[in-house]
Amino acid sequence: MKDTYRHKGLRKKLIDSIREKGITNNEVLDAMNRIPRHLFMDSSFLSHSYADKAFPIAAGQTISQPYTVAFQTQLLNPEKHKKILEIGTGSGYQTAILLELGMRVYTIERIRELYEKSRSQLISLGYKPNFYYGDGYEGLPSLAPFDRILVTAGAGEIPEKLLQQLAVNGRMVIPVGGRLGQKMILVEKTGKNDIKKSEHGYFSFVPLVQGKSN
Repeated sequence: MKDTYRHKGLRKKLIDSIREKGITNNEVLDAMNRIPRHLFMDSSFLSHSYADKAFPIAAGQTISQPYTVAFQTQLLNPEKHKKILEIGTGSGYQTAILLELGMRVYTIERIRELYEKSRSQLISLGYKPNFYYGDGYEGLPSLAPFDRILVTAGAGEIPEKLLQQLAVNGRMVIPVGGRLGQKMILVEKTGKNDIKKSEHGYFSFVPLVQGKSN
């Protein structure tokens, strides 16, 4: 499947609508405008690829609403060459955005089917993150610390092991709450044992689950 002029036109309209909803980081918007979202979605939803909505992907998971992706990414304050841990590769769409922003991406997925599918798709598009099949609650301690941590599923609480893997002066963005919705939390690590937390609205994510799944 190709990225046609029609797709590019629909994508520009989507980005304009996200900007109107309050996303101000032009680097994030430009990165999203470069990425063909329809290539990360199942064929049955291709006609909806550039609607500002979440849609199902494999294994009972979803590709997040573009506004939500933009909001989380902006809240991260992404910077080129910074090292980021993404918890939940999912479709690989968010991963591609982080790479377009010039970050060094380490992404972990607990569902084997999604891990294989997103890995294949991202590589076919020329993206080269560091892929891991594993438990997001555990993170990647052997590769820590990370300048940024992005969690793309709703956690019941902030995993202590992820806090430990966040670098001093690092930022973690994580939705925290129950199945009916989560608060978007920004965690800023201001010192080795000093954490600052702030809330940034309500969202709805699939739950963050411990362990690996085949």
